Amino acid sequence: MNVLELSILLVLVSLLAGFLGALTGLGGGAVIVPVLTLAFHVDMRYAIGASLVSVIATSSGAAAAFVREGFTNLRIGMLLEIGTTLGALGGAALAAVAPTQALAIVFGLALLHSAYLNTRPQQDRTDFGGSPDRLATKLRLDGTYPAADGSIRPYHVRRVPLGFLVMGLAGVLSGLLGIGSGAIKVLAMDRAMRLPFKVSTTTSNFMIGVTAAASAGVYLRRGYVDPGLAMPIVLGVLAGSMFGARILRATQSRVLRQIFAVVLALLGLQMLVNGLRGGM
Repeated sequence: MNVLELSILLVLVSLLAGFLGALTGLGGGAVIVPVLTLAFHVDMRYAIGASLVSVIATSSGAAAAFVREGFTNLRIGMLLEIGTTLGALGGAALAAVAPTQALAIVFGLALLHSAYLNTRPQQDRTDFGGSPDRLATKLRLDGTYPAADGSIRPYHVRRVPLGFLVMGLAGVLSGLLGIGSGAIKVLAMDRAMRLPFKVSTTTSNFMIGVTAAASAGVYLRRGYVDPGLAMPIVLGVLAGSMFGARILRATQSRVLRQIFAVVLALLGLQMLVNGLRGGM
């Protein structure tokens, strides 16, 4: 396979990764890292470096559309990004000294656990009213989102401190594994803070670019960002994320959860098995 064929193949794979990243809030990195390491046999640290750059592209491509359509909660995103950025810097520093096999095992376990949490029996919430959270009210975090029937529905934010702590963990995983930590961010906002699922995924897309940028700087300084590898991935992920953002409104939350869980479970299992076998 020559360089042109490899670049085209990377663009095609990245298109799918960006599409899934925009729909589910994953950020594309959860697909890019396993594909590069398992299918293309790229060193995991270089795969993480390319993934972090692609995560920035995903956030840039999808976030603007989501903000314009009224899904993203900017105040929540800006608050929680403090925790994720601090965690991302620590995770990136740790990744430079951690064994590759250990990174693969942690990656796989994180994705499998996220898939399990997302498939637990739960009815899609339709009532986001109730009594406001005191801290959320003080910080003016409550918001509205456009429903599928064209109406504008209000919602209240819950358990802000818990969400902030989980976001710190999400930042560590982002810097350590290069996945944008969208999986943990979506679950934190959806499960802990009780946001509508589409608000969770779109706010995650808004946040992951800043988180990834903090981590990518550490990887770039250590020489783990290869422009020849990162460029076709960025182009594919950017196009895929913009397409995913266009069809999000018409997609049911239940379908998004199923896609979210299946992708996480398959990739998490692959990474865990290869890490335990020492095949990374």
